[in-house]
Amino acid sequence: MGGPTKDIHFEISERKVLLRLMDLGMVLLGLCVLEYGFGFGYLTIDQEHTVPLVVLGLYIMVFGTIFEIYDLHKSSKLDTTFRNVVLTASTVVLFYLLTPFFTPFLPEKRLQIVYFYVALIVGIFLWRVAYTTFVSSPRFNKKVLLVGEISNMENIVRPLKDSDPNYRIIGFINCEAEPDAPVRFKGLKEYRPEDLIPVIIEERVSEVLVASFNAETIMPEIYHDLMMLLERGFTIREYTQVYEEVTHRVPIQFIGKDFYKYFPFSRSNQNALYLFFHRSFDMVFASLGLLIGVCFLPFVLLGNALGNRGPLFYKQERVGKNGVPFHIVKLRSMVVNAERNCGAKWADKNDSRITKFGRFLRRSRIDEFPQFYNVLKGDMSIIGPRPERPYFVNELSQVIPFYETRHVIRPGLTGWAQINYRYGATIDDSLTKLQYDLYYIKHRSFFLDLNIILKTLSTIVYYRGQ
Repeated sequence: MGGPTKDIHFEISERKVLLRLMDLGMVLLGLCVLEYGFGFGYLTIDQEHTVPLVVLGLYIMVFGTIFEIYDLHKSSKLDTTFRNVVLTASTVVLFYLLTPFFTPFLPEKRLQIVYFYVALIVGIFLWRVAYTTFVSSPRFNKKVLLVGEISNMENIVRPLKDSDPNYRIIGFINCEAEPDAPVRFKGLKEYRPEDLIPVIIEERVSEVLVASFNAETIMPEIYHDLMMLLERGFTIREYTQVYEEVTHRVPIQFIGKDFYKYFPFSRSNQNALYLFFHRSFDMVFASLGLLIGVCFLPFVLLGNALGNRGPLFYKQERVGKNGVPFHIVKLRSMVVNAERNCGAKWADKNDSRITKFGRFLRRSRIDEFPQFYNVLKGDMSIIGPRPERPYFVNELSQVIPFYETRHVIRPGLTGWAQINYRYGATIDDSLTKLQYDLYYIKHRSFFLDLNIILKTLSTIVYYRGQ
């Protein structure tokens, strides 16, 4: 007997690849329409223009990432998508025209540039309309049935729902023998253990997600049905594996004495070639950053004199690699002696200690420029967990498991946690950011580093610093 019939659905990685491939396809289609319908000769699809076409594709991928047209949450909103597509197309055309060594020289008829620009916007946006209507619609949701303990149900369901709206948990089955006065979870429909197979068939469930922290608690009848489904080739997955895949975070709050199973850290952490190029990138990027910072310095000096009125720089002790402390250098964004009365304290969103000019420095990330000096010294890297103050490290390591594991690599100016999560000002925020940091340490690679750099540019472009 075959397994239950499943509906068609797209995984997160499949949707991102589909968005990119169809963008390129629609742009090529638009160029064909221009060539044969409007006599467009600036960029045609032939062997002679192979390099210019490849460059165009790279520009679309890079600037599309920066302007977030490949963010799945934003791709399902047409108003946001249209704005981001216009920004992407504008930047792509500008850079394309400014790199004539790799791209065609400017056409004699300047109107062809307008055609080119409009073709990019129309082609990509039409595909986004189709994506929102069909691929991102509920009909392609991934239907999941959850098997787990009621006591942890909310903490299990919420992160998956927030990370991927197309990952739809239709209900759950309590895998424990019920106590005399069971606590009910109201956020999902609950099915009886004997309904496991019928629900999968009737609802066309794609996979069963097992979220039990103790396999011994799973009732024998549920265990038997799960074994039968597995033997038929049905997909049964363990919660922590799915959590990491969907949220791109390591679920440390669900890790117990078998913690070593969850920390097979990236081979890049011991890869001499990767580490050499990583450090070389740090040196080059930090040198360029300091040069750019020097260019901004006259304006910063003026703004500091008018808006901050006090020392331009300040130093603060932070915890570095292997727990070794160092002094970080930043442009001052708070009032002088900001912690004289309250002591060490996280900065709030509307912190009264931050000056008006200091808020501009933080949002634009200009206050970070002096840290390129720390990168050159080797205290920091461009990419890594943000360095924290010893006071907070001591406090957080007592309440958050594995917190000091983030110190196995150099701290960074930017990182996976910074681009995926808001500024952390509570224990819960620190827990979430640690999950992202450990994901980076576990999966760090050249492509993940590149992704972080591009998304950091998005943060700067959209003025999201704090």
